[in-house]
Order: sequence, then structure tokens, then C-alpha cells
Amino acid sequence: MALTTGTNGNGERVKLIRKIHRLTASFLSVALIIVAVSGILLGWKKNSNGYLHPVSHEGTTSDFRQWLPLDSLNALAVRALHATGRKGLSEELDRIDIRPDKGMVKFVFAHHYHGIQLDGATGEVLYVENRRSDLVEDIHDMSVIDRLFGIDGELFKLIYTTFTGLSLLVFTATGIWLRYFSRRGKEKKR
Repeated sequence: MALTTGTNGNGERVKLIRKIHRLTASFLSVALIIVAVSGILLGWKKNSNGYLHPVSHEGTTSDFRQWLPLDSLNALAVRALHATGRKGLSEELDRIDIRPDKGMVKFVFAHHYHGIQLDGATGEVLYVENRRSDLVEDIHDMSVIDRLFGIDGELFKLIYTTFTGLSLLVFTATGIWLRYFSRRGKEKKR
């Protein structure tokens, strides 16, 4: 089917582009609400008084010579994780944040949204974190689905972000076409 044949070709093209525009708008309305709300929360995370982004607590000393070895601190963090009473949480670490200026080391776990802050010198638990900002980040880019279903390689995130980005480009292009080019055809008919 050629879109430009006959006198009705422009009308058919406009109908097709409007249909494409409406279809992408349907998907984008949901995706953009998720991106907007999570983006606002991420923008405010450090100003949430510790609710979204955990506050870094202070240990006793920043002198590394007085700190416990990292493997001992890790064992204490895992013990503290188990002491929270949440059953079946993975001990696999995502990262270890060492804050020498605060005398604190933070253990962030890979498969759930928890972290443990320890005093680097004494190993005392300073804070057990619920890492809500990490959850919001995962919702923002939809890697939460990969995490929820154990999908390796962030496949859902890649598909979602690609589809959302392409949909936004198509939506913008069809919107521009409908706004400027289909109007030109109406003006020619007059």
C-alpha cells in the first residue's frame, strides 16, 4: 500500500501517523509517569532526612591503623544482617563503601535493599539501612523487574529503556509531523 498515491494519499498518511502517535502515547503515558515520579524522588533523596537515602553515621576514628581487617568487618556485617530477623537474605555483597573521614564502612548487599554501617575500628553496628533510594533507582530504569525475576544481564531494563526511548522519539517525530506537515497539506487545499 503506497501512502502517497492518489488524491487521498495524504489523508491516509495522516491517519496512519495519528494511529502511530496514539499507540506510542498510550505506552509513554505509563512510562513517563514512572520516570517522572521516580525522578522527583531521586532528586530529593539526599534531602529526605534519611528516609530515601541513608544518613552516613560516624565511627570512632579515621585512623586505618586502628581499624579491624576488612574480612572481620564483613563477617560482623553479615552477622548484623542475620540479626535483623529477615530470613533468607543473601549475603552476597554489591559493594563496600569505606568512609575514612567518618570512621565508617558500609556493606551494601547485592540481592536486596539493605546495608550495614559499621564502625571501622570497633566493628560496632552504627546503622542498619533500608536502601529505599536503590529501590527507586531500580524502578526508574525498570531493573527492578530483572531483580525480581532473577533475569541476568538486565535484559528487561535494556528492552524497557530501548523501547521507551524509541517510543519517545517516534512520538516526538509523529507529533512534529502532525503539527507542521499535515497542516501544510490543509493550507494547500484551501
